Amino acid sequence: MNFIEELQWRGLLQDMSPGLDEEMTKATIKGYIGFDPTAPSLTIGNLVSIMLLKHLQLAGHKPIVLLGGATGRIGDPSGKDKERSLLDLETLERNIEAQRKQFGLFLDFDGENAAEMVNNYDFYKDMSIFEFLRDIGKHITVNYMLSKDSVKNRIESESGISFTEFSYQLIQGYDFQHLCLKHNTILQMGGADQWGNITTGTELIRKAGGKGYGLTCPLLTRSDGKKFGKSEEGNIWLEGTMTSPYKFYQFWLNISDADLLKMFRIFSLRSRNEIESLEKEHEGNPNQLKRLLAAELTERIHGAEALQGVQKATEIAFNPKLELSFLQSLSQNEWDIISEELDKVSVPKSLLDEGVNIADLLAGKHSSLASKTDVRRAVKGAAIAINTVKIEDENYIVKSELLLHGKYMFLQNGKKNKFVLVVE
Repeated sequence: MNFIEELQWRGLLQDMSPGLDEEMTKATIKGYIGFDPTAPSLTIGNLVSIMLLKHLQLAGHKPIVLLGGATGRIGDPSGKDKERSLLDLETLERNIEAQRKQFGLFLDFDGENAAEMVNNYDFYKDMSIFEFLRDIGKHITVNYMLSKDSVKNRIESESGISFTEFSYQLIQGYDFQHLCLKHNTILQMGGADQWGNITTGTELIRKAGGKGYGLTCPLLTRSDGKKFGKSEEGNIWLEGTMTSPYKFYQFWLNISDADLLKMFRIFSLRSRNEIESLEKEHEGNPNQLKRLLAAELTERIHGAEALQGVQKATEIAFNPKLELSFLQSLSQNEWDIISEELDKVSVPKSLLDEGVNIADLLAGKHSSLASKTDVRRAVKGAAIAINTVKIEDENYIVKSELLLHGKYMFLQNGKKNKFVLVVE
């Protein structure tokens, strides 16, 4: 399939300028997407746009990542019901550097059609306000700018729109004109809410005597109509310190069956033949498809070692028939990962070296065992297990010999409450 056909099959095509498909058959083209550095990490919402760049590159064309060192100082009103807070310049620079590394997880920056990164601050740093108004603002009427949905919606809202955000589409439009006329980048892509900003750019290019094209993908929503990419705790980030590899992996395992096939086609880099074969093979087993997608994305973003750790943490958290041999087979590094993902209890090693009554050890250490009475009751009910072995004596003495790798102990209180004891 060519690029356009690939996007259509994957559900990644919303709108495109007439003639783009023909233009792409003539020669290798350059296409870009802009990313404003509003956070120190990209999200899986950004990942939808990154997939456009990835498929562009796989089709033999050249992807450009435009980092919004300038536009990030202003704020895009598209899809926003109120103006966002402006970040200080130091924070923006930190965010840009953090995001640079993440693009390397998806795009190839070496080779014949290597991806490139450009910072749009470089377009404006030596430009005065008078140059901007004369050379750029002169060519787009206010009437044209007011016709855009992103502007109309905000003007009609209670909060209104500042001149700062009103000017955003003109700056994004000039980004496109600059990249097209100076760097022969004829295609701008983005989410469906960017179509107005993209066409402002094609209009500026037209008035300068050039030809630019736009392409958008649908805004990704779940089957219940809610925005995709958020959990109850908020955004799902690509940075492991903001969303842990375990939570990232669990997010994909927990997508609804109704959303699964759409998400698999959008986010997997498997070929069409392989995906259709897997869809057919696991038609009655959506959980297996979820595991395949979760594994593919977790490994790509967090690495093979992290994937192995989160898979074993998932096994511990959800397998009702764990055996001691499985716990003993885990490496210390895997236990390090698991102890960060499951509930954790920390105690001094000296306490276990001396030996401690199980009620004294666990009382108040976990929400399910608030008191010694709770611990004794759980023991009597055969709910407490250490390293999968049931504890039947309420006077049981816990000793350091039970530690795995001399540091960890896996505890259970019933089927739902599982936590790791770590000695300090």
